[in-house]
Amino acid sequence: MTEPIDEHFTAQIQAWTPGPAAEQSVTTRCNRLSDNECLDLFEAQIQSRHLDFAARALQKQGQGFYTIGSAGHESNAAVAQALRPSDPALLHYRSGAFYAARAAQVPGSTPIRDVLLGMAAATDDPISGGRHKVFGNHQLNIIPQTSTIASHLPRAVGVAFAIERAVAMGIEPAWPADSVVVCSFGDASANHSTATGAINSAGYCGHRHVPMPILFVCEDNGIGISTKTPAGWMEGILSRYPGVDYLYADGSDPEAAVHTAKEAADTVRATRRPVILHLKAMRFMGHAGSDAELGYRTRTEILRDYLRDPILHTARYLLDHGVLDASEILARYESMRGTVMAEAESIANSPKRLQSSADVARPIEFGNPSLATRRVDASVPDRGALFGGRLPEDAGPQTLAQSINAALADVLASRPESIIFGEDVAVKGGVYGLTRGLRRKFGGTRVFDTLLDEQTILGTALGAAVTGLLPIAEIQYLAYLHNAEDQLRGEAATLRFFSNGQYQNGMVVRIAGLAYQKGFGGHFHNDNSLAVLRDIPGLVVAVPSHPADAPAMLRTCIALAKAEGRVCIFLEPIALYHTRDLHLEGDNEWTADYAPEAGAASLDLGQTKAYGDGGDQLIVTFGNGLPMSLRAARALAQQGIDCTVLDLRWLAPLPVAELLDHARGFDHVLVADETRSSGGVSEAIITALVERGYVGSIRRVTSQDCFIPLGPAADQVLLSEEQIVRAGVESMASDPYRRAPNPTVV
Repeated sequence: MTEPIDEHFTAQIQAWTPGPAAEQSVTTRCNRLSDNECLDLFEAQIQSRHLDFAARALQKQGQGFYTIGSAGHESNAAVAQALRPSDPALLHYRSGAFYAARAAQVPGSTPIRDVLLGMAAATDDPISGGRHKVFGNHQLNIIPQTSTIASHLPRAVGVAFAIERAVAMGIEPAWPADSVVVCSFGDASANHSTATGAINSAGYCGHRHVPMPILFVCEDNGIGISTKTPAGWMEGILSRYPGVDYLYADGSDPEAAVHTAKEAADTVRATRRPVILHLKAMRFMGHAGSDAELGYRTRTEILRDYLRDPILHTARYLLDHGVLDASEILARYESMRGTVMAEAESIANSPKRLQSSADVARPIEFGNPSLATRRVDASVPDRGALFGGRLPEDAGPQTLAQSINAALADVLASRPESIIFGEDVAVKGGVYGLTRGLRRKFGGTRVFDTLLDEQTILGTALGAAVTGLLPIAEIQYLAYLHNAEDQLRGEAATLRFFSNGQYQNGMVVRIAGLAYQKGFGGHFHNDNSLAVLRDIPGLVVAVPSHPADAPAMLRTCIALAKAEGRVCIFLEPIALYHTRDLHLEGDNEWTADYAPEAGAASLDLGQTKAYGDGGDQLIVTFGNGLPMSLRAARALAQQGIDCTVLDLRWLAPLPVAELLDHARGFDHVLVADETRSSGGVSEAIITALVERGYVGSIRRVTSQDCFIPLGPAADQVLLSEEQIVRAGVESMASDPYRRAPNPTVV
């Protein structure tokens, strides 16, 4: 059964006679496309169209699982023709003709089979290995994207920024230095905050004369699923971004599409400024195979759009300029149908699909880098000069903030590809001084401030990582992450999965978080919500509590990012940044001498740390819970309860093996969890113990399921030392073989 748009195309061609090409104006003749140029455009367009038909056919056979097509968007092939195959591309899910045209530029490519294998979720799919249908191909420099609305735009901006930044740093980027980054998206997506933020950040760079070689292509079909875009809206918003040039082309005019795409690409390549190409398109066959388009569009509207079919207009151009006659056009069209359907039939007859959970998860299953791989060579020749003649290891006991600052300096010194960026991190040195002095030591090329937009910060990291740099991004507060967290969930963590490990974006994101700040706080500066981070597959979440641990943990994250392409969250407890004392004023037990990598003990992902040797009870904790639990353990010892405190240090993946090893030596386990009762870390800890057969008693104390208020009222909803002590006493009181101590809460 053929689609109506297919029948319309054939009927129109059969009724045609050649047009008066010889009578065209001199201007038009000068702009005329070459025969090969137009034929290549047509071939890419009809390939994409027949792949859309094949998607429907495979679905009806139960062998296809993706029917969002590119029909009506085929003018995007002109954009691919205007670019080099070495230019990195991040594509809209309707950019099928772009993919076909790009593949035609690279000998040996098999675009028809590539796309069909993706539709069939076949393991031979060269980009995702059967995990998703995406337009991506490492050989074609197409970075795979999922269909989350506009989520790829911040990364695209990051790639464009990073190419130029890498060159300035003397680092060879993953793509040629004069590359143009192309990023396509739909008109409905252009309204999403992710898109507006990304284009705004590109314009911000353009306004400040920061090189930003990116070509945004808005493929405007006038409708988002069923919601129409108001007339004139896209022109209005896309043409008004400061620092971004704007060009428009009607995709139904092949001459205009090709020439305007060339102008756009050439402008970006020459000026290193961002350009928006507003490419008018159609949308045929609904949003996807399951979409009942007649539920929100009239038949008259649909048929009217058929007359603006970009393939039909390219065919007319070929006919009017004497390149092909009607029969030759139809012969090529039907030949492409035969080629595509034969390939589809071959795939449908013997699809190979992922057969186990291990197969599915393989791209995000990681090892653990060896010490040799991890080692950051801090023994750079000018290290003494770098620290002004006073090395941090010789500076005496340091706070958590000071130890992280020194570790960041050592990473920058030993990893020339590393960069640090975020809000207020450069000139000011961070809100809490964690990056103070780094810009002076390493310069503004490697340590720089961004505009105030977390999506842009994470997108810059994503683009920098895939370009070959080692980004260390800072999110100023944990609460500020939540409006941008899809950049971690939908983009960062999924890249290895959707590219079958061919692409990766190893990065470290430092986040100031958790609660217990004094004199400054409230909900937006005291945030104990970690659930959104802990359920992202493959993400590493490290929480350094003590200055003795932080440098080694940071280096482990750096190594995981570099060696395995892992996305690491380095969550720093704000309240412990400048803490010095644990039990008594002046005891300096929350400081430590700085240990540079040379000669420092190794630290593996998942390696916990135990404090004390009490055998009555194990207190499992992390973050701010560590000093609270240590003080609580001292109070419990005064009541005859001897405790060991276990600092998890790593919250994702949870160090289950070490947790169990420690727990088996105790009849009582108490979890002191500063996160909330619902969705907090303690839920996972207790589940891990129970599922793996721990038979002792388990209790937990947590913060309340409540937002954190400003001022002293925060103490009413946050976990306290008194609660830990009380729970420890009550836990031991339930032991029938032990006389309960005096349940005094200290």
